[in-house]
Amino acid sequence: MSAAPAGSAAVAPRLVALDIDGTLLGYDGGLSPAVRDAVAQVQAAGHHVVLSSGRSLIAMTPVAELLGITTGWMVCSNGAVTVRLDASLPHGWELDEVRTFDPGPALRLLREELPDARYAVEDIGIGFRMNALFPDGELDGVHEVVDFEQLWAREVTRVVIRSPERTPEEFSEMAARIGLGDVTYAVGWTAWMDVAPKGVTKASGLERLRERLGVDPEDTVAVGDGRNDVDMLRWAGRGVAMGHADDVVRGAADEVTGTVDEDGVVPVLLSITAA
Repeated sequence: MSAAPAGSAAVAPRLVALDIDGTLLGYDGGLSPAVRDAVAQVQAAGHHVVLSSGRSLIAMTPVAELLGITTGWMVCSNGAVTVRLDASLPHGWELDEVRTFDPGPALRLLREELPDARYAVEDIGIGFRMNALFPDGELDGVHEVVDFEQLWAREVTRVVIRSPERTPEEFSEMAARIGLGDVTYAVGWTAWMDVAPKGVTKASGLERLRERLGVDPEDTVAVGDGRNDVDMLRWAGRGVAMGHADDVVRGAADEVTGTVDEDGVVPVLLSITAA
């Protein structure tokens, strides 16, 4: 980090956790120059920019490249996978922590409720095994269609359930009713539910990084827009919801910024470099 101007106090590095879809990237998956430049300014000021997403590792590395982030950390798969970025490594990254669980019990319960849904389990750095192909562009990496029972052939970091007929509220009600108590689940905007190891969220992955990096709790910032960001926003010393987020997400935040179409993350990031 560059030296502070004469007569001013040095600013402690902050941990800045950023959701990707709907926060950094627009609905079309595009990254605006203003967002890219603001992220670069935060990094140049010596702060820890941590991409924190429900995306898999292989779906996050291209975003890090777009942002020019080649060192530091990423929290992937809603907290189940933590990665250290280093351009000198063969792949540009190495696994730091992986949290897994046996998905069998949850999958069997879910299939009884949602027999027509599509299910996928993540294979880190490779892609997904699934009982039926997902629509193009929804999941990255290699897609291997397998028998349903093979989805729990080994422990995994997460399960993805796709059922477009269900609303987020219906997903949440169903999960509570059937007793998914031994796992953690996060419901997306529509159609999606992610199931992860019990107690694993974006917040749990970020808290481990905060301790490792020696950042004080009050020096943490998080920005997000989805239900899987709720724990992260509550965890942060300064939690910021995007302007298009629903009331549940807004209620978990300390403040609300503009929408993704308005590049709402930009003033938040610039306020960090101005502090």
